[in-house]
Amino acid sequence: MSRKVSVSYSYIAGTQAGLGRTSAGRTVIVDRPPGVAGGEGLGFNGAELLAASLGGCFWNDLHHVSEALGATVSVRRVEAWVDLAGEPPRIVRAHIAVALEGDAAERVFEEARDSSTIAHSLLAAFPIVFERLGA
Repeated sequence: MSRKVSVSYSYIAGTQAGLGRTSAGRTVIVDRPPGVAGGEGLGFNGAELLAASLGGCFWNDLHHVSEALGATVSVRRVEAWVDLAGEPPRIVRAHIAVALEGDAAERVFEEARDSSTIAHSLLAAFPIVFERLGA
């Protein structure tokens, strides 16, 4: 069974930034850096959104796996970034680093890594490195 997830963008008056809205009413602002194609730096650019998507999805994955295993794990931090190269620039690699604590932390990390929706959707396009950080 498939399901559709979408965001619709509209302009923000007086700017060239866009306001994205989901059907559930959540919002995000997109823009370019100040001075780039009329951007004012009011919101995320595309690469930032992709890094946010990877990190946010993995944050949720860690909690889902922890609950499914009945494990008590504390997620302290998730960091995600992407590396761009070439002209035009494209994402060539991503990295997700996680600080979590608890007796089952390693198992939760591994199962979340092996089942992450966004990460696994993007692995065919570029490598994604997963790393455990100290808490």
